[in-house]
Amino acid sequence: MMSQQLYRKWLLLLHQVPPSPPYLRAKVLRKLNQLGALSIKNSAYLLPYSPDHVEDFQWLRSEILASGGEAWIFGVAPESLSDSEIQDRFRELRSEEYKQLLDALNSNPEGWPKLRRRFDAIRAIDFFDAPGRKEVGVLMQSIEQSRGGKPPRAAKPDLENLTGSTWVTRRGVKVDRISSAWLIRRFIDPSARFLFVDENQYAPAPGQIRFDMFEGEFTHEGELCTFEVLLGHSARSDAALEAIAQMVHDIDVKDEKYQRPETSGFAAMITGVIALHESDEQRIADGARLLEATYAALKAGRV
Repeated sequence: MMSQQLYRKWLLLLHQVPPSPPYLRAKVLRKLNQLGALSIKNSAYLLPYSPDHVEDFQWLRSEILASGGEAWIFGVAPESLSDSEIQDRFRELRSEEYKQLLDALNSNPEGWPKLRRRFDAIRAIDFFDAPGRKEVGVLMQSIEQSRGGKPPRAAKPDLENLTGSTWVTRRGVKVDRISSAWLIRRFIDPSARFLFVDENQYAPAPGQIRFDMFEGEFTHEGELCTFEVLLGHSARSDAALEAIAQMVHDIDVKDEKYQRPETSGFAAMITGVIALHESDEQRIADGARLLEATYAALKAGRV
C-alpha cells in the first residue's frame, strides 16, 4: 500500500466521449470501474496518485482519443473535499462490493473459485482498507479449507504436434492475450481456433485449452505473464521471442522488470490496435501483423 503522504495528491481524469459508437461510453465506464476510480462529478474521476495509476489513466486517455473523444489528466488537491472525505468515499464503494461478495458466498459457497477471483480483484483496488474486507477474507479462507484448499490448476497439454485445437480466452483481449494468440498460431498450433468468452458464463469443454483465464491450462504463474508461461512450456530457444516476452511482461505486469528500449514503442502500437478494434478477432489479426514485424526486426538486429 502507498504511504499516507502520497494520498495527499490525487489524479483526476476528465473526459468527453462522442455519441458514436454507442458502446464507447459503457466501455470507458467499465474500465474506470476496473481501475477502482471514484466518480466525483459527471465524467470526472479520481484515483490516488501513483506512477501505476498515472499509466492506467494514460492508457485509457489514449483509447478515448483514438475513438474521437477528449480526455485530460491532472494532479489535483480538490478544495470541495478533504482527503479523509475522499478516502471515505472510496471505502464506501469497496464496502458495497464486499457486501455483495459476502452475500454471494453465503448463498452459493460452491461458486467460491470464481468468487475468489472477484475478491482478489476488489482487494487490488481497495486502496484504503474498506469495511468488509476482513470478513470476506475469513469466510473465503474457511470455505477453501473445508474444500481442500485452492482448486488445482488444470494440467498443461503437450504442445508438440497440436493442430486445430480450440483455444479459449476472455473477451476484450489486450497485450498478453494478443501476443499469446500470435505465439500459439505462429509457433505452437498453426491451425488454432480461438474462442472468446465471458468467464463468468463459460464452462470448459473437453479438448479446449484455456489461456490467460483463471484456473486455465496456461495463465499467469507467479510473476510470469501468460506469454512467458506458454513460451517456457514450449521449450523454444529463441532470443527474439525472449525479447518479446520481456516486452509483454513489462506492459502487462507493469513492474518495469526488463525495461527494453523497444517496449514503449511496442506498447503504443498495441494500444492503437486495441483502440481501433472492438472485435477480438480483429485485434488478434492486427496484433499478429505487429508482432510478426517486431519479431522480424529483432531477428534482423540479432536482438
